[in-house]
Amino acid sequence: MIGLVAEDLEAFAVFARHRNFTRAAVELHVSQPALHTRIRKVERRLGRSLYSKQGRLLRLTEAGEQLAAFANDSRDRAAEFLATLELAPPRPLVLVAGSGSYLYLLGDAIRRFLAKGLELQLRTGDAADTLAAVRDGTADIGVTALTVPPDDLECELLAQYPQTLITRADHRLADRRRIRLKELQDEALVVPPKGRPHRQQLERSMLDQGIRWSVAVEAEGWELLVHFVRLGVGPAVVNGSVRVTSAVRRIPVKDLPPVRYYVVTRGDRSDRVDELKGLLL
Repeated sequence: MIGLVAEDLEAFAVFARHRNFTRAAVELHVSQPALHTRIRKVERRLGRSLYSKQGRLLRLTEAGEQLAAFANDSRDRAAEFLATLELAPPRPLVLVAGSGSYLYLLGDAIRRFLAKGLELQLRTGDAADTLAAVRDGTADIGVTALTVPPDDLECELLAQYPQTLITRADHRLADRRRIRLKELQDEALVVPPKGRPHRQQLERSMLDQGIRWSVAVEAEGWELLVHFVRLGVGPAVVNGSVRVTSAVRRIPVKDLPPVRYYVVTRGDRSDRVDELKGLLL
């Protein structure tokens, strides 16, 4: 491919997996400047930018995703060929999902897969990271919540849950069987950090209905969010998969859409990926 050698492809595949020069350089046993120089040379050979900066994050461009997919596919074909010659074992499958998916949806399926003696590598990522990893071949399969599934990947519905208000038993809404968003007028809510998909959707819904509200505290991860609710810091809107204790009441919110989780794969997946997918679904 336009003068690229196997070392170039391997270096870019590792960089694409980490989206971080420091961690990728450690895995490749090279210096960070050397890796940065190699990636720049690959960009010049292809005449395309392969990644961009978004704040402190690095994101692959469309060309970067395509190159990573090519690099990972080449690696996989080589590994499969060597396995047929009994020169190398098949590599572990890679599953990427968010923390909520691992906590509340995937435990049994992962245990069943491992009980078969099959190797599985687990990674965490938000919806954007999950889709990017499946597209570029960094991950074989992903599980994530999606509002609109993309057309270029195969997405099968795994589960859906209503969005619910969780609060302590002494809150003014605790005895309600259902509520509407307007009943949260002037509430101070426990919410995920700014920019998280769940936070963004909640903010849009509140804005659309002209509802005033404030932030009681920002909490990273569902478990910490539930902990703050249990302490009485404020109520929170979560999806119905989130587990709570008997000290916390759960009340469905009528005018919020359900949260839908999908199993995401590429169309050219292997039989082993189909086996894992079958266990998930």
